[in-house]
Amino acid sequence: MASSIFSISTRAMMANTSQLQTLSHNISNANTPGYSRQSVELATEGGQFTGAGFFGQGVRVQTVSRANDPFLTREANSNLSASSSDKTRLDKLQQLEKAFQTGTSGIGYASSQMLNAFVDVANQPQDLSARQVVLARAQDLVSRVQTAGNQLSTIQAGIMADMKTTVSQINDYAKQIADVNQKIAVAQGSGQSPNDLLDTRDELIKQLNTKVQVSTVAAGDGTISVFMGGGQRLVLGNSAEQLNVEVDDFDATKGRLSVITPTGNLRLDDSAITGGSLKGLFQAQDNDIPAAQNQLGQMASAISWRVNQQQSLGLDLGTPAGSGKDIFSVGPPTVLPSRYNGSSLSTPPVSITVLDGRELQASDYRMENDPANPGAYRITRLSDNKVFSNVTNGTKLDGMQINITGATAPGDQFMLRPVGNAGINMTRVLDKPSGIAAASPVTGTVNAANTGTASINSLTVSATNTVPYGNVQIQFTDNVGNYTLTDPTSGASVTGTWKAGTPISYNGWNLNLNGVPSQNDTITVAPTQFPSSNNGNALSILGIRDEDIVGRQRTVGASGSVVTPGANITTAYSQLIGNIGVTVQSAKTSADISSKLSSDTQTLLQNENGVNLDEEAAKMIQYQQSYQASAKVLQVAHSVFQTLLGVLG
Repeated sequence: MASSIFSISTRAMMANTSQLQTLSHNISNANTPGYSRQSVELATEGGQFTGAGFFGQGVRVQTVSRANDPFLTREANSNLSASSSDKTRLDKLQQLEKAFQTGTSGIGYASSQMLNAFVDVANQPQDLSARQVVLARAQDLVSRVQTAGNQLSTIQAGIMADMKTTVSQINDYAKQIADVNQKIAVAQGSGQSPNDLLDTRDELIKQLNTKVQVSTVAAGDGTISVFMGGGQRLVLGNSAEQLNVEVDDFDATKGRLSVITPTGNLRLDDSAITGGSLKGLFQAQDNDIPAAQNQLGQMASAISWRVNQQQSLGLDLGTPAGSGKDIFSVGPPTVLPSRYNGSSLSTPPVSITVLDGRELQASDYRMENDPANPGAYRITRLSDNKVFSNVTNGTKLDGMQINITGATAPGDQFMLRPVGNAGINMTRVLDKPSGIAAASPVTGTVNAANTGTASINSLTVSATNTVPYGNVQIQFTDNVGNYTLTDPTSGASVTGTWKAGTPISYNGWNLNLNGVPSQNDTITVAPTQFPSSNNGNALSILGIRDEDIVGRQRTVGASGSVVTPGANITTAYSQLIGNIGVTVQSAKTSADISSKLSSDTQTLLQNENGVNLDEEAAKMIQYQQSYQASAKVLQVAHSVFQTLLGVLG
């Protein structure tokens, strides 16, 4: 009997020692990231049968278990991955937002100031200092557009660098998980769970989820396999895959994800990236940065094209006066061939000609074979996925003409970028103040003998003349506005009816009248003789500030083409700022929500699996008292045994 008491009390002391040891381990790791609370699992020793019944044999230690809620752990990792993705994208958007200044520091203000500077040129066409102010304002506009474009390029370069760093960390985590898998598989052979190794692996998976969202599948040997959201394997047992960042098929400034295999890199679809900071980087790279670059380039292209167009219609201060040369340049539109094309990569067989800068859209385009029309192409506008089918050489769309001038190979693909690089490439190419074409090539004169009240309100040129300008005479044949227009240079004779508010247009010029003409009144439109004192074209350029020159859309139907107005340059920039602001605010809301959700689930997980020091302190007293009681039993057993020996002695 005494020996049984000895055994029972000894096992009790060992059990309580195990509990105190595990409790000390818990307290020591209360602040260790990823540590899960451990508990000693006790069981009753089998009873010993006697004629008087079963007598208990005390307690035994079954195992040391860890607090673990697989469902809550998966939920916490998923929310952490979403939060990391939203936070990363928000960070890049906030950098992007800073590239576009508001108020007097903005591009919209600079463009208005440049056009407003033509007021002084119109007032004093021969004043070179007024013309110099125009060039200075033009350079200020160019500098602001270039600065914004350069900042966007810098952000994109930073994204590329962040991608490489993130993928390197993913590879490192995958390798560590595979190594821990191997150790766990070996430890599982003992029949007991290696709790600390399991905690280490769970923490690695948690950190991996901050980079890219993954799912796990447990195996019978204690190892787990790790897969990315799209099903791509990262870890299988003790083997880890290695990812790589390679350049995009079209654009070398963009990165794409691939997995390294013995036969070469295997490109992964972007759908494989469903969370983590990597997803946030891809969202910024593929959506946010291109959208901003295209909107900036659309504005730069529109104002450059329209100002240059109107400038070309006027006369400068040269001797003799000549047509105005371009003030701005944004470079030609870009065609990016896929690096897998069979045709020339250095000189793509496809090019773009801008027909009307006002109709250019803020988008890139993908060009590929048209399955429905052999020998032709189809073009997809990526901003809204609108498809243009049966595209051949000379096809016109969105203010540009597609030129297929070389040999293409089956399966060739091209990325068309009409405006994406316009912002960063915008320059002022006119340096001489005298080169500003302030004069209109034609001048209107009212016959002094006219009896009506008609006078010239404005005479503007809106298109290149089809025949040389001559002394065109307009004679009104009655008092209700009917007239005959005679052009001796071309021999043309045109009749029409003038209405108040409607110009008389001919050969690219538009004549607006004030007052009312009378029968036999005449007005002459003739080539300008003294360009230095004429301000007609300066007034036309000044009027561009109120024109809807950005993002006009032309729809061609059976009844002809319909043009949907766009926005003036100031409004377009305000819309750009507004769009970015809305995007940033939306991203901030998403980041706040996902961060709160992640924080809440992490708190729940910590409450479920973590160490509560108050609880551990209470258990310490309990285990201490239990240990002392077990020791007392051992002491009593010793006393009984000594008494028994004395009696038998």
